[in-house]
Amino acid sequence: MGLPMLAQPDEELRRVGARVLNTYYAEAYAGYRDRLEPVAVIPMGTPEEAVEELEVAVGRLGLRTVVMSGVIPRGVDRDGQPRAWIDTLGHGSLYDYDPVWAKCLELGVAPTFHGVGYGWGTRASATNYVYNHLGNFASAQESVCRSLVMAGVPRRFPGLRFAFLEGGVSWGCQLLADLLGRWEKRNGEAVRRFDPRRFDLQQARALLAEFGRGRIAEGAAAYLEAAAAAAAVPAPPDPRTSDDFADALVSKPEDLVEIFERQFFFGCEADDPLNALAFDRRLLPHGARLNAVFASDIGHWDVPDMREVLPEAWELVEDGRLGLDEFRDFSFGNVARMLTDVRPDFFEGTAVADAVRGLR
Repeated sequence: MGLPMLAQPDEELRRVGARVLNTYYAEAYAGYRDRLEPVAVIPMGTPEEAVEELEVAVGRLGLRTVVMSGVIPRGVDRDGQPRAWIDTLGHGSLYDYDPVWAKCLELGVAPTFHGVGYGWGTRASATNYVYNHLGNFASAQESVCRSLVMAGVPRRFPGLRFAFLEGGVSWGCQLLADLLGRWEKRNGEAVRRFDPRRFDLQQARALLAEFGRGRIAEGAAAYLEAAAAAAAVPAPPDPRTSDDFADALVSKPEDLVEIFERQFFFGCEADDPLNALAFDRRLLPHGARLNAVFASDIGHWDVPDMREVLPEAWELVEDGRLGLDEFRDFSFGNVARMLTDVRPDFFEGTAVADAVRGLR
């Protein structure tokens, strides 16, 4: 019931449902917390409801991990006008969610996202479940990850760690590569090469006169007139308005790599052969290595036999795609580091406390 509650459009039901679930989790898992850690459901319809539930679930009930949806359907825009769209909590959000990230840092929990990507966009088939399901988790988690980066959230909260569940890590590799590619050509300095005020009208006129033929020559006057009009537009008073990376608070490509390597963690299904991409420094730009985290939908249709989950993950080692140290990070080290980075005593009193101390 946790995920449907995160997507519940009725605010009262969403907030009460989350409170009931979190109270139940704390009670049902009492006595087993040395081996099983329940996950608090944090509704994200508004920052206020998220902060309130964080204070209760983590601060009062003592839960130590949280799950949120990073894709929130909206019916109005920031001007209060009716519009159906998906809010991704960072860039262009209806609200400022910084109080939520600050509360997570204060309480020592890692914001962890598991949104559903079907029912909107192109995944709205009324007849084919698989059509809607393919890539939907990756799409939802990529949306919030991209939004947080472009809004500068990781840079404003360097002590936080963020996890994105069930979509795998291949989308994270692609997003990092795409961000670096856009940065190279469209950072605040590079994008100025496309400024129409830098256009050389005199040279363009000479080149058109020398080489223009047919329709190119016939349209030369109109083309030059449009170029002259664009060049005459005054420069914006704030150069940041033409810098799409201004809000991201990155000043060099290494800043983006650091965010992905240090602050982001990607939940992967055990049988996904592309999990190995995260560890291949030869393929990822800047020799990056991403934090793939072992996970599994035990109880869902994609795990017909729960005894096969770990053996399926181990196939990456058998097939030569992961080394032993890499598999250890995938199945244990990365998630242990994520949780203890924000709460050093996370595993104290658990069955794996000694192993985690050895890791750190």
